[in-house]
Amino acid sequence: MNDLCIDIDYSQLFKQGQKIGGDVFYLDRNEDSNVITATLSDGLGSGVRANVLASLTAHMASKLSLSPMDLKKSAEVIMDTLPIDSEKGISYSTFTIARMIFSDNKSFIRIELAEYDNPDSLRFHGSEPVEWDKTAFRLKRKAAIKEEIVYSSQFEVTDGDRLIFFSDGVAQSGIALGSSQNKIKDDNPYAAYIPHGRPAQNLPSVIKNKGWGTENVSAFIQKTLSENPEISSRQLARAIVTEAYKNDKYRPNDDITCCVINIRKPRRTLIVTGAPRNRESDKRLGERVKNFDGQVIICGGTTAKIIARELGKDVKADGLAAGSLPPSSKIDGIDLVTEGMLTLSEVAKRLSKKVLLKHMSEDAAKRIIQLLRETDQIQIIVGTKINDEIEDPSTAATIGLRFPTIDEIQRALVKNYFKECEVLYL
Repeated sequence: MNDLCIDIDYSQLFKQGQKIGGDVFYLDRNEDSNVITATLSDGLGSGVRANVLASLTAHMASKLSLSPMDLKKSAEVIMDTLPIDSEKGISYSTFTIARMIFSDNKSFIRIELAEYDNPDSLRFHGSEPVEWDKTAFRLKRKAAIKEEIVYSSQFEVTDGDRLIFFSDGVAQSGIALGSSQNKIKDDNPYAAYIPHGRPAQNLPSVIKNKGWGTENVSAFIQKTLSENPEISSRQLARAIVTEAYKNDKYRPNDDITCCVINIRKPRRTLIVTGAPRNRESDKRLGERVKNFDGQVIICGGTTAKIIARELGKDVKADGLAAGSLPPSSKIDGIDLVTEGMLTLSEVAKRLSKKVLLKHMSEDAAKRIIQLLRETDQIQIIVGTKINDEIEDPSTAATIGLRFPTIDEIQRALVKNYFKECEVLYL
């Protein structure tokens, strides 16, 4: 497995009172080449209509970006395709597109970036901000009432580099509109485009307060990275969104979305399930677990006994919530010990359906998925011995599904979560 990984994740909250967001984040990978595209689009307004507009933009951006077409040209095609609101004279959606092109071993990674009307993206190396050159190209659409500019740039990244981009729900969080908010929205022809651009200079001062602001967001990120250099993309994105949520006094004025791309050393997890076919392989399995550099998850009672014996440890109850699944156990030095196929089958189902962690019950399957979500490279060792002690035919049939279940987990991790995953049989 590679010594570098591309860690991409995002966090999002909807506008107060909305059940669907007008911000859309879309992540896609071209299976035929080493290209990953991350797109954040912000639809005009909020709710279902904005979501449809943003979804259209994000999916179009992703498909164009995965093609051999130059990213600047892709952005022009998107802008030419997007309609202009007939009343407000502005585009129906904004976008930030980050296309990552990399070599097989990740020794070379280049990011191509196209930005239209979202807050400026931010770069960091370690905890230090990084400035870079951007090329602006202007569009000339007759119906537009304001200047439309798309910014294009590209740069190589390596270990310790981060790219962060977000919707205006972050940059403008905490904006103070005062008691005249509704009046300004009704009377001012420019107020409608404030969430997607820079307010005109002649706007009333009550609207000139831009809230948190990109510079303050950058300072917050720098402080967070200084205090926690190893923070994952998921954790950093959540921290930024949470801070914006606080700025809005826990009642978001707009959809709040943040994406983080981090180039770093990979975090690894080993899953072991099933006893090895030959007793002679038990010692070898124990050595693999003992010497593994990363988190270790053991799934299955017999497997846990083998590992515990080879490590000279005991298997104990952990007392954690089990939900509808069998309870988990603990072995000193092992991160998580669970029951086998019932739990793994539930893991496979949730990963395949991309169930959010917040929608899962507190059980062993959720704990496995939490560890995997914070992991870049997963290795699964599958024992191929049939357990002769099993008498219940239904249980035996469930264990017979081990191999397709592991295949489903591997496919979901690679396709849905862009993890590197390999399976070894013992």
